[in-house]
Amino acid sequence: MTHAWRPMAMRWFKFNLVGGIGIAVQLATLTSLKMVWHLDYLIATALAVEVTVIHNFLWHARFTCANRAGAGFARFVKFNLTTGLFSITGNLLLMKLLVGFAHVNYLLANGITITACSVVNFLVSDGFCVRSGSK
Repeated sequence: MTHAWRPMAMRWFKFNLVGGIGIAVQLATLTSLKMVWHLDYLIATALAVEVTVIHNFLWHARFTCANRAGAGFARFVKFNLTTGLFSITGNLLLMKLLVGFAHVNYLLANGITITACSVVNFLVSDGFCVRSGSK
């Protein structure tokens, strides 16, 4: 009996490990851009998400999907245009709603947006791993 679910479960675990570190990267970057550089929360969010997308791509390519994909520039562009674009768009829309309209603290709002976007990001990232699989 094969356990076809195991590779997906392992990717899910690795994805969440990388994502957990990515959350710390995103929150630290957002805080720095907001508190040190005094950027607007939406600009700071977009930049923090992009830093996190780069971080996550490198770790997903080397760890989450290590047996399936390299970290070439074309793959980075593809990853950034899928996961990155969704992440930035989703984060900006939710941050505008939560911070701009509901007046939620920007760090709490960012935590909520990260949670809301994580499932879709896994599906897009997992598709990235599978579609570009190795031999």
